[in-house]
Amino acid sequence: MFYSEVTVTNIVGVQSRPATQFVNKANDYSSSVWIERSERRVNGKNLVSVLSLEIKKNDIIRIIADGDDEQQAVEELANMVRSEFVA
Repeated sequence: MFYSEVTVTNIVGVQSRPATQFVNKANDYSSSVWIERSERRVNGKNLVSVLSLEIKKNDIIRIIADGDDEQQAVEELANMVRSEFVA
């Protein structure tokens, strides 16, 4: 298991478009991916679950992965959040 904590700096937080980008990227990995906010953990590969966290700007989230490519998954997803979802 590998994880990283990230502060969300995107002005809209992780709402529809950023959440979709996150989920699409998470699904590129074979590892299980979770995202956690305020002690609530959801499946990072499920859009409805990610949206249910209602992640806002300045929230601290934890990205967690477990599997063969866990470190790569967490690092790339964390970088996506840090870059404000800019490709």
